[in-house]
Amino acid sequence: MPASEVVPQINIEPRMDANAAIITSMLTVVLMHSPFLGPSSMRPLADELASDGVAVLLVDLQMTVNEAPVHQRLIGAFADALEDAGVTGPLVLVGHSGAGPLLPGFADALELEVAGLVFLDSDLPTPGKAWRETVDPALVRQVKASVRDGRLPRWDRWFDTDPLRLVPAGLREEMRDEAPEVPWEFLKEQRPVVEWSGACGYVLLSPVYEEAAARAEALGWPVERVESHHLAAATSPSAVAAALRSVISRL
Repeated sequence: MPASEVVPQINIEPRMDANAAIITSMLTVVLMHSPFLGPSSMRPLADELASDGVAVLLVDLQMTVNEAPVHQRLIGAFADALEDAGVTGPLVLVGHSGAGPLLPGFADALELEVAGLVFLDSDLPTPGKAWRETVDPALVRQVKASVRDGRLPRWDRWFDTDPLRLVPAGLREEMRDEAPEVPWEFLKEQRPVVEWSGACGYVLLSPVYEEAAARAEALGWPVERVESHHLAAATSPSAVAAALRSVISRL
């Protein structure tokens, strides 16, 4: 599978946000899937954006999560993928789920201009903290108990009810096949200590991340809510694309 996919850039009409900042007229939207899933989880969203004429780069980070240190490998592979794709700035980086808290690290690794970060149904950054420090301890215990030979089960096996049941059959099997068995060390690694002072936005897909969306609103970020579920980028790409475009226009 290729490291990335890209469609040509287009012009987007500049507009003013509440702070009277002019949004640049040429953007590439870079989509990052969760480290616990693969690019097929974001491909319907990428296709929807591309069909609307938006320049999209869908980055494949599957192979980088197989060995520790995962954060370092993820960020390095991300920077290499953008260099190989030959995209030019400015960029808007969109991170779904577990990729969201890593967006400042992804941005910091690039020499290209990054116009903003959009968190797609994810936690906000927690620099210097590990995943296991930021979630319900009961989930940490549950996941840790399932570790075999130092590796986590596939993400869809973390829960009593299969989260992939909401995805149509063909895509569901592709997503299941892509889901990696990530090293337990990944959840113990401290996230990169990188500060981001640029524009940010948030798209909420599921009630699980309502607290993160509320925090984003309190910070003055543009926020859109899609009443759906965590994998809506795969099952409701039109609605998610509309919400994402709205947020990007207000960065």
